[in-house]
Amino acid sequence: GVEHFAFNADIQQLMGLIINTFYTNKEIFLRELISNSSDALDKIRFMSVTDPSVLSATSDLNIKIKGDSQQKLLRITDTGIGMTKDDLVKNLGTIAKSGTSDFLKSLSESKSSNEMTDLIGQFGVGFYSAFLVADRVTVVSKHNDDEQYIWESNASSFSIIKDPRGNTLKRGTEVILHLKEEAHDYLEPETLKKLVTKYSQFINFPIYLWASHTETVEQPTEEPKDEKKTDDKKEDEKKGEEKKEDKKDDDATVEEEKEKVKKETKKVEKTVWDWELVNKHKPLWTRKPSEIKDEEYDEFFKAFAKESDSPMARIHFTAEGEVTFKSILFIPKTPPRNYYSNMHERTDNIKMYVRRVFITDDFSDMMPKYLSFVKGIVDSDDLPLNVSREQLQQHKLLKVIKKKLVRKTLDMIKKLSDKDYDAFWKEFSTSIKLGVIEDTSNRTRLAKLLKFFSSHSESSQTSLSDYVARMKEKQAGIFFVAGANKDEVKKSPFVERLLKRGYEVLYLTEPIDEYTAQALPEFDGKKLVNVAKEGLTIDDSTAAKEKKEAITKDFQPLLTWLKDDGLKDLIEKADVSDRLADSPCALVASTYGWSGNMERIMKAQAYQKADDASQNFYGSQKKILEINPRHPVIKELKSKVATDKDGADTKNLAMLLFETATLRSGFSLRDSAGFAERIEKMLRKTMDIPLDEKVEEDEEEPINTEKSSEESPVKEEEKPAAETSEQKPDETPAAEDKPTEEKPKEEL
Repeated sequence: GVEHFAFNADIQQLMGLIINTFYTNKEIFLRELISNSSDALDKIRFMSVTDPSVLSATSDLNIKIKGDSQQKLLRITDTGIGMTKDDLVKNLGTIAKSGTSDFLKSLSESKSSNEMTDLIGQFGVGFYSAFLVADRVTVVSKHNDDEQYIWESNASSFSIIKDPRGNTLKRGTEVILHLKEEAHDYLEPETLKKLVTKYSQFINFPIYLWASHTETVEQPTEEPKDEKKTDDKKEDEKKGEEKKEDKKDDDATVEEEKEKVKKETKKVEKTVWDWELVNKHKPLWTRKPSEIKDEEYDEFFKAFAKESDSPMARIHFTAEGEVTFKSILFIPKTPPRNYYSNMHERTDNIKMYVRRVFITDDFSDMMPKYLSFVKGIVDSDDLPLNVSREQLQQHKLLKVIKKKLVRKTLDMIKKLSDKDYDAFWKEFSTSIKLGVIEDTSNRTRLAKLLKFFSSHSESSQTSLSDYVARMKEKQAGIFFVAGANKDEVKKSPFVERLLKRGYEVLYLTEPIDEYTAQALPEFDGKKLVNVAKEGLTIDDSTAAKEKKEAITKDFQPLLTWLKDDGLKDLIEKADVSDRLADSPCALVASTYGWSGNMERIMKAQAYQKADDASQNFYGSQKKILEINPRHPVIKELKSKVATDKDGADTKNLAMLLFETATLRSGFSLRDSAGFAERIEKMLRKTMDIPLDEKVEEDEEEPINTEKSSEESPVKEEEKPAAETSEQKPDETPAAEDKPTEEKPKEEL
């Protein structure tokens, strides 16, 4: 007979939470039930290794899903180990022994409906997710050691009865969901196929779905009976027997016509229902790499990553140690559209599987941001199957997995051929540079992947390793200059002497490049030296030092005058330059200040505030004016300072030199109007135009009152009569009637 059981208080509380809470991710019920079926199949297969007789009832190991749209039932059937009557009471009547209170506590603490849904099943309650979509659940199960039983529940209590139909399953379990009205979409084969593909396409066992497809079949054409033949037959019956020969002829004609009818067929489309294999893509990562062809990897990548092109590179490995997992990682040929402009957005390119069951791709930290273009799969047997996203992110093993994924990705990039690496660098160079900035633990590895243009070659880029190999003996460091483009940095005053002496200089022309260089203090024991900042030493020999000291002493009056008088409050100090060859002077940033290139980038930030304190601090840092003692203009200025240091011409010359140096060094001018005035004065002197000669007045008549009246928003007919009659067209209007745009002129 039927045996009735009541759920305990904890289970009732659980059911209430599941049924009454609005879940945005109800679809996970199918993942949970398929996972349970897969576990049951795993158990029977494991037992069959030592005892093949356990498969005697049926050797098939599969999962079948069928939607019944008439009765609104969804059936999930497996040929797994099945459950005895005691198993049904124990497994489906209670939550896992230690899980009840922990689960309910976690559920009450969860912050979102998604988080709640993820927790279902974590403590052995995955089966109960069925009540997200069903108001009644029936479980039919047959174990080798017992009869077939039926378990049924409406979420408040459950009953168990011996199946009156006998053994219909042979072995295994059938879960029948009596779907709620709002869940009828889960009866549609397309919906079910989409969910199986999303969550369970890599389950080890075949998953079949009862689905329809259209077939084209040959069908005989139906033709109306020949009226003439019918009439002839009636005539024959009336007349009696005909001549034997005529009968033979008639019979022969009829046979020919019959054959003709048989041959006439038409093609008809017919709907056929059958079991369709859904998980066609087998878990490629579980096989040995040596057994897998390149074409298989390419097809797998296209299917799971939804890409049309084959990947640029891949790596297939098994990690062992603190955590064991299998993984395949791919680098696509191109980044997604707008990838670098949307880098702050979450990406879901790494899919996490636990025992070949899809868990989530909603990780903010599975791969560092700079490697978010990498697509791949991670499958671990060591992680809990139904752990929530939030808890998994905190899981200590996940940090180990992340560390190994990064190392394997960098190994994959490192092993690219020169041709492939050039293609990779063209698409993903910004990512590697970002990695140098962000990933301190892998900075050395990433630095070896960097490439920049340099003075060594016009067309090809160079790695830092190649640069170091070409360095001159006793060279102070790796020289670089940053700017908006290659032409600008090649003509920069900062590289003049370096290039003349044959030193190689790296050209950093991308906005991120200078950030990268700042984050990388040295490479292979060699410091990276920004030639636009103070502290550059080209020749540190004793002779060179003595020579500079002598020149500095000779130019000391000029240097002191520039700092204290000519350019007072504009520069930190003036100094004799080691880096200039052709330019008269240059403006050099302090060690921790912004270079001209960095200032340009910072001021161009879209979210930068006009009065940002940090920007004002760095932007207002005084620079060092370096002079070229061999330049004729500097020599002339030295002479003028010696003879007329307070003269206007001397100060104007110093100011012009400062402003041109500011522009050539990549900085922006604070007083562009003053600069323009000084240029104009210089032009007047050059062309012998008196400095006080005025600009010729415009001969056009001044704006009259008629025009003002026309521009006024008040119409003539709307004005008071007295005002209209008294005011003449050529008279100046009263102050209050003037257009607003005239006021600034009066003020000026």
